Amino acid sequence: MAGWVLSECGVRPLLLIYARPRTGPTALLPNPSQIRLSQSNPVGSSFFISTGCRERNRGIKVSTPLKVQFVGEEERDGEGVFNGVGNEDGFDPGLPPPFRLADIRAAIPKHCWVKDPWRSMGYVVRDVVVIIGLAAAAAALNSWVVWPLYWAAQGTMFWALFVLGHDCGHGSFSSNHKLNSVAGHILHSSILVPYHGWRISHRTHHQNHGHVENDESWHPLSEKIYKSLDNVTRMLRFTLPFPLLAYPIYLWSRSPGKTGSHYNPNSDLFMPSEKKDVITSTVCWTAMAALLVGLSFVMGPVQLLKLYGIPYSIFVMWLDLVTYLHHHGHEDKLPWYRGEEWSYLRGGLTTLDRDYGWINNIHHDIGTHVIHHLFPQIPHYHLVEATEAAKPVLGKYYREPKRSWPLPFHLLGSLIRSMKEDHYVSDTGDVVYYQTDPKLNGSPKAD
Repeated sequence: MAGWVLSECGVRPLLLIYARPRTGPTALLPNPSQIRLSQSNPVGSSFFISTGCRERNRGIKVSTPLKVQFVGEEERDGEGVFNGVGNEDGFDPGLPPPFRLADIRAAIPKHCWVKDPWRSMGYVVRDVVVIIGLAAAAAALNSWVVWPLYWAAQGTMFWALFVLGHDCGHGSFSSNHKLNSVAGHILHSSILVPYHGWRISHRTHHQNHGHVENDESWHPLSEKIYKSLDNVTRMLRFTLPFPLLAYPIYLWSRSPGKTGSHYNPNSDLFMPSEKKDVITSTVCWTAMAALLVGLSFVMGPVQLLKLYGIPYSIFVMWLDLVTYLHHHGHEDKLPWYRGEEWSYLRGGLTTLDRDYGWINNIHHDIGTHVIHHLFPQIPHYHLVEATEAAKPVLGKYYREPKRSWPLPFHLLGSLIRSMKEDHYVSDTGDVVYYQTDPKLNGSPKAD
């Protein structure tokens, strides 16, 4: 554990990063003695990096020797594929990166870490005004031409509210804990999310991202757990649109293979010291549910369904879609880790940025997900700038998102393909990749 902390803080010598893995696809990594480190035309402490692709001037002042060349690299696989995973230029995403978390942090401008509570509250006011305006307009027009447009727009705005509450949970909304808690409860309770219960489990997700067993959100099923599912559960999990409606179920009972509930203070999700927080959030959630029941008597259940129920369902779809695609669905297979192969940095580098077109601004740039996962303290309004600054350090470990049309319909193709191909991972191995069940309806045939 101490070695991991030193490594992530940039104290551990660079060569130790390249310790020969014990198992998995990264076992093909050469020993440290086979690695040559060199500098090309150094200017001050700026370096070049070469990882099998063309050299790029990073132009950043870091202590890592950023030109890395593997001896005998050309002898391993002429096609650039390592244990069936890789691409045509020889890059293997399962290999430890030639940089540290501290190097990425150093590349991000200092002002990107500054939290402005007034700016954050400004986004809350903006979203609330839009939500009230949409509801008032839809109720006044009361036309079946308008209602579908309202549902799509309002469901997206509910999702935007969730993202702001999500920032409160990370502490990136402001540096004031009480403000984060009050704003987070109001924002999340309004869309039936238990703030503290979710905040704590989401923290677990970030702390264990990319870990097969310990990750919390849309993590892989092991082959054993996958095969233990009954046919109905298996089909529902991998047949659209059902996976896009999973979030309320997850809040109540978590994922297959895990136990507990986000509403129960005695759940194994929480520490004893967190019980009061969980109770507070569950009470707030219950109060919101009671308010909705009361409104159904005032305006009628059908009107409440149109104004709130259907937009809530659209919000749930947005949440499941975005969360899933930030960790799945890339054209190249991405690794998941176990044991000593996992580290906070390597797990975070398997996350994906996504472009949502016009929706980027509406849902507060949550698509800039890689830097958010590595440094969740950065406010959402600085994520784009921070990502641009970090790209030269990340190199090929950053996967440029496909540019979107005004609306991100292209992401549905990524989702469908992933649902057909990414079913489970091996029960053994410390670096594993998704495998396909050829018997599952709609899955491609096994080779």
